[in-house]
Amino acid sequence: MDFKLLITIMMSAVLVNNYVLRQFLGICPFLGVSKDLKNAAGMSIAVIFVMLMATAVTWPIQIKLLEPNGIGYLITIVFILVIAALVQLVETILKKYIPALYTALGVYLPLITTNCAVLGVTIANINESYTFIESMTNALGSGLGFFLAMVIFSGVRGQVESSKPPKSFEGLPITLVSAALISIAFYGFNGVIEGLFGK
Repeated sequence: MDFKLLITIMMSAVLVNNYVLRQFLGICPFLGVSKDLKNAAGMSIAVIFVMLMATAVTWPIQIKLLEPNGIGYLITIVFILVIAALVQLVETILKKYIPALYTALGVYLPLITTNCAVLGVTIANINESYTFIESMTNALGSGLGFFLAMVIFSGVRGQVESSKPPKSFEGLPITLVSAALISIAFYGFNGVIEGLFGK
């Protein structure tokens, strides 16, 4: 097992190929739940769990079931069904054991089902021809990248809301400008991971 490659995959997923700030997937919860740090962290943990579980289930389905039987083209439909089932599991667990977080996340929890970041990670694992371990590493890195984006943006939104932007920028416009600036900052990581770890 090449640990250097696994570290490269992990760090690339967190910083360079961040699904939210670089690939612009999962924007709905990013904008909707990031007002409060606690809710942002809770949502991120739920997304990490779903990404890991979805990868653990979808990779073998694609490699062992769909591709050998010549029905690999069903990847999107099958993966969405798996992700939806896992989100229902997370929703049930949160409702039973952490009702405050369940209530705070509200409509955004079921939206993990249609969170493009989760589907994007599972499909990218197949498209990149990752092994199972590499896929799980990519899923964990992508989830941590989602967590990092949510926590950073939550802090930025707190600062922005306490300031007084021009009238025309109040509300959503200043939120989008802030997200764009964070995204541009993440472009600074281009080449850093490969330079440090190489492939």
